[in-house]
Amino acid sequence: MIRHIRWQVAVALLGVVVLGLLLGGLAYTRTTVIVPDRGGTYIEGLAGGPSSINPLFWQNETERDLVSLLFTGLTRGDERGEIVPDLAQSWEISEDNLTYTFHLRRDVRWHDGTPFTADDVLFTVRLMQHRDYQARPDLAALWRSVVVEKVDEHTLRFTLSEPFAPFLDTTTVGILPAHLLKGVPVKALPESPFNLHPVGTGPFMIEEVDADHILLRANPHFYGPRPYLDKVEFKFYPDYQSLLVAYQRGEIEGLSRVFRRDLPRIRETSGLTLYSAPMASCTLIFLNLGSPLFQEKEVRQALLLALDRQGLIDEILDGQGVVAHSPILPHSWAYDPGVRRYGYDLEEAKVLLEKAGWVDGNGDGIREKGELRLEFTLLTNADPTRARMVEVISRQWAEVGVKAHTQMVETSELREEVLRPRRFEALLYGWNIPAFDPDPYPLWHSTQAQDEGQNYAGFAHGEADTLLEEARRINDQALRADMYRRFQEIFAEEVPSLLLYHPIYHYAVDEGVKGVQLSRVVIAPSDRFRTIAQWYIKTKRVILTEAGGLGGVDKFGISW
Repeated sequence: MIRHIRWQVAVALLGVVVLGLLLGGLAYTRTTVIVPDRGGTYIEGLAGGPSSINPLFWQNETERDLVSLLFTGLTRGDERGEIVPDLAQSWEISEDNLTYTFHLRRDVRWHDGTPFTADDVLFTVRLMQHRDYQARPDLAALWRSVVVEKVDEHTLRFTLSEPFAPFLDTTTVGILPAHLLKGVPVKALPESPFNLHPVGTGPFMIEEVDADHILLRANPHFYGPRPYLDKVEFKFYPDYQSLLVAYQRGEIEGLSRVFRRDLPRIRETSGLTLYSAPMASCTLIFLNLGSPLFQEKEVRQALLLALDRQGLIDEILDGQGVVAHSPILPHSWAYDPGVRRYGYDLEEAKVLLEKAGWVDGNGDGIREKGELRLEFTLLTNADPTRARMVEVISRQWAEVGVKAHTQMVETSELREEVLRPRRFEALLYGWNIPAFDPDPYPLWHSTQAQDEGQNYAGFAHGEADTLLEEARRINDQALRADMYRRFQEIFAEEVPSLLLYHPIYHYAVDEGVKGVQLSRVVIAPSDRFRTIAQWYIKTKRVILTEAGGLGGVDKFGISW
C-alpha cells in the first residue's frame, strides 16, 4: 500500500515538473535580431576640394558639407524644418519680442577638449558684426543690428532693434572657438591655417587632410547622440561625373550629388540606393510689373494657365521636379494646402486675355490692345536645360496669341546686368526659398523692389505688405500662419510672377550603408548629414527574450 502511494506521489511530482517546463517554454521565448553596431568607415566622393572649412567663410558645396559635420550652432533645423536646441539647451523671448536669452549646454567641449562657453558665441557674433567681415553680407547685415551681452559663462542675451520672428534662423550658424582665433585679425581669417585644420563642436573631427582626401573620426567629446560610424572619409574628384566611375572602381560608397543626366546610369548600377527629396528652391518666371504688358492680373493669370508645367517637368527634367503653387514651401507650417492652383487650361487663358481686351485683330497670331502687342523677351541664364525650357514655354504661349522671344545671358552677368537694374521683361530664374522660417518678405515686399532688394518683379500690394510686415514682428506661429495664408491667397490672385517647379535633389549610397534618410525638403545638399548619427555599416546579433504571461510581454536584449 505504501509502495503504491509512493508511486502515485512520484507520478504527480513528475507531472508538476513537466507542466512547469511546458509553462516555462510558453512563458519565455528566445529569438535573435540584427541591430546596428558601432564601427566602420563610410567613404564618399565629393566634386572639388575645400579651401575654407569654416562656417563663416565657406564658398561651395564641399566646404558646406564638411562644416555641417565639424561645427554646430546655438540651434539647428530638424528633419521637419523646425528650429530646435543645439549648443543652446533652451531660450526665452521677452514679451516685446526684442530680447532673446539663451542658456548654453554645460557638457560641450571643442574637439581639442577645451570647454565651450559664452565667450565663443560672443566672439563669433562680434566677428560677423565687424566691418571687415565681408564673406556673407546678408548674415553680417542682420547681426550688426543686434546687441549681444554675456550674462555669465553659459548665458547670453541678444537684443534686437525691432521684432524679427525669423531671428532664430540666424542662430543656426556654426560657432567658432575663441581660444584659437581671438588673436587673428578679421581680414586675415579667410587665409588662416585654421580653415583647413578646423576645431569645432560637431559630431566628427579631423584626423587627416591633404589635397586628395579628408578623414574625419567620431568626436569623443560630442554632446549629442554618438554616431555608429567610427570614421567618415571624403575623397575629392574633379567633377560630379567622376563620382560614379569612382564608385564602380570600388573607391567610394556614396555620391554626394546625382544630377538628372546621370540618373539612368545610377539606376542601372547594382548596389546603389538612390535617395531623393524636393529642394528649398523654386524655378520661376519673374515678370517685370513695371512693363505695360503685365499691368493686368488677368494677363498674368492667363500666362500661367497657358503653361503646361507638369509637361515641362516631364519633357525637359525627366520628371525630376514638383509643380510649385505657392511662394511658401509645401513642407512649411505656413503653407496653405488649400491655396488656389492653376492647371493647364488654354481655353480659360484665352477667355481671360479677351476679357482684358487683348485680341488678335490682324490675324498675325499675336494679340494686341490698342498700340501694344503682347510680345516680349523671355531671358534666362546660359544653361542648356533652361535654354530648352524657354523655347518650350515660348511655343506654349504662342498657342494663346503671346509672342515670347528667347534670349540667353551669361550667368556671370545676370545679377549686375539684369537683376539689379531690373533690365528685363520676363526672366526665368531659380531662387532659394527660406526653409526653416517661411518669411517671404525679401522677395515680395514693396520696399525690396529697388536696388539691392530681391523683389525683382516689383510687386507692390498694400495688404500683402502689411501682412508681411506684421508676420515677421510676432512669434505666435498660429497667428503668423493665418497671415501667411491670406498672403498666399493674394499671391494666387495677383500672380506677380509665374511659379514653375521645385527641383529634386538626389543622393546615392551603397546599399551596405544603412540608416540613411533625407528630410522632407533639402535646403542644401549638406542636409543629408542631419541624421548621420543613425547611419551604420556594422551590425551585431542580439538575443531577444520575450517573457509572456497574462499580463503581457516583456522583452530583454542581450548582445553577443
